[in-house]
Amino acid sequence: MLETQGFEGFNTNAVAERAGVSIGSLYQYFPNKDALTVALIRREGRRFHDDASIALSKRSGRAALEYLIGASVRQQLQRPMLARLLDIEEGRPALRGEVGNPEMEALAVTIIRRAAPDHSDPDTAANDLFAIIRGMVDGAGQRGERDLESLEMRVRAAVFGYLARTGKA
Repeated sequence: MLETQGFEGFNTNAVAERAGVSIGSLYQYFPNKDALTVALIRREGRRFHDDASIALSKRSGRAALEYLIGASVRQQLQRPMLARLLDIEEGRPALRGEVGNPEMEALAVTIIRRAAPDHSDPDTAANDLFAIIRGMVDGAGQRGERDLESLEMRVRAAVFGYLARTGKA
């Protein structure tokens, strides 16, 4: 519904109707629109984490980091309207405490440690790389980019350039 009708069409009545349940039944699980939004953000976060986790099976740290970048690009550009709208919602003060993903942060640190085992500060590098990846990927989504391959190439250049300048990559 968010993808087709935006925030205006995303309300508990419309969701209940679309799901084929009574509004009372919906309210048993989701007491308000924010609860629905949090559930959607968490679902998409789990999908992203599940995809990104495949990076751990890659043979090298560089391949793992490249996979993580690809997962980030896919998450944003495969369903760009949904991703953009959820990005906006994640930034709302009322939801910030509800939608953090510490498992994803831990996964990124693990991957970065594999990709740059001699890096002097892998935790800071992980935070910096999240910012680089998210900034580039979200910006591409906001501009309506659709070329996953081009974006992935640019993000790789930024990430590996950063690692080359701040630690061994």
